[in-house]
Amino acid sequence: MAELNAPADTATTATGERIPTVIVDEAHLIYRVYGAGTGTPASPVAALRRIVSRKPNRPTLREVHAVKGVSFTAYRGEAIGLIGSNGSGKSTLLRAIAGLMPVNRGAIYTQGQPSLLGVNAALLGDLTGERNVVLGCLAMGMTPEQAQKKAPEIVAFSGINERGDFGSLPMRTYSSGMQARLRFSISAAKRHDVLLIDEALATGDTRFRRRSEQRIRQLREDAGTVFLVSHSIGSIRDTCERSIWLESGVIRMDGPTDEVTKAYEDYMASR
Repeated sequence: MAELNAPADTATTATGERIPTVIVDEAHLIYRVYGAGTGTPASPVAALRRIVSRKPNRPTLREVHAVKGVSFTAYRGEAIGLIGSNGSGKSTLLRAIAGLMPVNRGAIYTQGQPSLLGVNAALLGDLTGERNVVLGCLAMGMTPEQAQKKAPEIVAFSGINERGDFGSLPMRTYSSGMQARLRFSISAAKRHDVLLIDEALATGDTRFRRRSEQRIRQLREDAGTVFLVSHSIGSIRDTCERSIWLESGVIRMDGPTDEVTKAYEDYMASR
């Protein structure tokens, strides 16, 4: 993944041209899945036979071509929805844009360091929600003073204290929805050149989704770029003016959200 160089405080150049933040150029992404053996049933009897016969348990290797020659350019101030059926390559593409997965062929260029927010982002279960907020702010580059000042606002935004003082309880006592809301709230507290959100808005209630969508609009207005992966077409429509439809690792459609989501819904209804 290479880095684009551009001023960080505007969505256009002096001549009015849009500034690219992510360029995906004929990107191919392949990951490997290791199997459990050679096809022999994975039973205790079979395992005992292998031990007695001293036959090696050779692992099988399967390559999955998750993204196949995808190309597009994202610009400052855009919120882009990534839609597609399960296994279409959406999350894999986000991981590659974030620099967490190498490109096998082609290239991905980004402005700054993209930040990936997903429902599986690491939080420390034995620490309180409030302590996790402070640590998350420090990890994003805030000073200790800034983190302490920002923490109450983040906790309030997440809504974890609306039904009790959960902020002072260990994270392991939280529901998956509460954890996801807190992850989003921490990540969205900072301005990002590129923010990648993977299903994080699907776990909140209606009020939280509205707050989240408003926060994404603010990030865009601050000349950032937001990618949102979600199975909720309503969230995509409410948040993103542009959408990219991935299916079987290729782009089926890239354009205005209303047009792309309509085509996707028609496709899914016909299956």
